[in-house]
Amino acid sequence: MKPTSDTSCPLLAWARQFWNALHAALIRPPRVIVPVPEPVVSAPVPLERLQRVVLTDGVGHTLFEEYAAHRKGERGNEETGWLLLGLRERNQAVVLATLPAGSDRDAGVAHVQFNSVAQALGSRMVRQRDRRLTILGVVHTHPGTLRHPSSGDYEGDSLWVPQLRGGEGVFGIGTADPRNPADPLFGQQPKPHVQCLGPLSFHWYALGKGDARYHNLPVEMTLGPDLARPLHDIWPLIEMHADRLDRIYRQQTGVSTDVVEGGKALRLTVPLAERGTLVQLLIRPKEVRYFVVRDGDVYAVDGPADRIDQGIYLLLAELAAG
Repeated sequence: MKPTSDTSCPLLAWARQFWNALHAALIRPPRVIVPVPEPVVSAPVPLERLQRVVLTDGVGHTLFEEYAAHRKGERGNEETGWLLLGLRERNQAVVLATLPAGSDRDAGVAHVQFNSVAQALGSRMVRQRDRRLTILGVVHTHPGTLRHPSSGDYEGDSLWVPQLRGGEGVFGIGTADPRNPADPLFGQQPKPHVQCLGPLSFHWYALGKGDARYHNLPVEMTLGPDLARPLHDIWPLIEMHADRLDRIYRQQTGVSTDVVEGGKALRLTVPLAERGTLVQLLIRPKEVRYFVVRDGDVYAVDGPADRIDQGIYLLLAELAAG
C-alpha cells in the first residue's frame, strides 16, 4: 500500500500538528514573563522642631530615685547627670533609656563631665536589642536653685547638638528647692515643661543648631520601662572594664551582653564562625571566668581577670589552632 501523506489526509495532518504542540508544551512549558513591581521605598519622615519630650514612667522613676539617692550620698553637693536614649520622631523625642554619669565622672559644684567611654559602651549594650535607639540629649543637676541651663552649659551643648538626629537636643535640669509641703502645689507639675516630686524638680528644654537660647519643652509621661535600668546596678563594673569591652564590641561581630545573677554580674558572649560555638565571659566585681560553649557543652578555661580583651583574643587564637 502506498503511504498516505499529510497533504492527502487533512485529519492526519491536524493530528500530527496537535501532537507536536502538546509534546512541546509538556517538555518545555511556554515561558511566561511576569512583571516584577519595583520595591516600595518609604520616604523618611521629615523631622520638625521638637514640640514635646515624652518619658516612660520607668525613665521618670530612675531620674527622681537616683537624684534623691545622689543628694544623700558623699558626693551629694556635686552635680550629676544621665545620658538620654530613645526615639526621635517627627516633632517629639521619646526617652526610653538612661545611662548614669557614673562614679568615674569629673564633677564639682558647678560642672559635671560624664565618663564618655562607659557611656559609649552602655549605648552599645542598649542598642543591641533595638537599633532604632539614638542619643536624644542629657540631664544634669544644679546643686542650687538655677533651674535653667547656664552659659557654660550652652557653650558645650551648642557645639554638640548639630551631631544629634534632627540637629536638636533635649536637656533637663534637676534642682532641689526647699518648698513647703503644706503648699497645695507641692509635688505637682506647675508648668508644662516642669516635673516635680516633693522638693525635687526637673525642668526640660530644647536646643537646636544655631539657636541663641534654650526653649521650654513640654514634658509628658507614658507607660514603659527604662530599658537601661539593669545596667545601673552594675555600672561600676561596666566602668571598670569599659575600655576593653568597648574594644571587643568594635572589633568582633555579633557581640552581646546580658546582666545576670540578679544584677550582680555581666555576661559577655562572642559567637565564633564555627556553628554552635561561642566564647563567654562571666564578669563579676572580683572575678572573671572564661567559658567555651560548643554544641551545648560548656568548658571552663583560664584567662586574665583584668585584661579581658587580651584574654578573648588569646582564647580565639588557641581555638583557631585547634
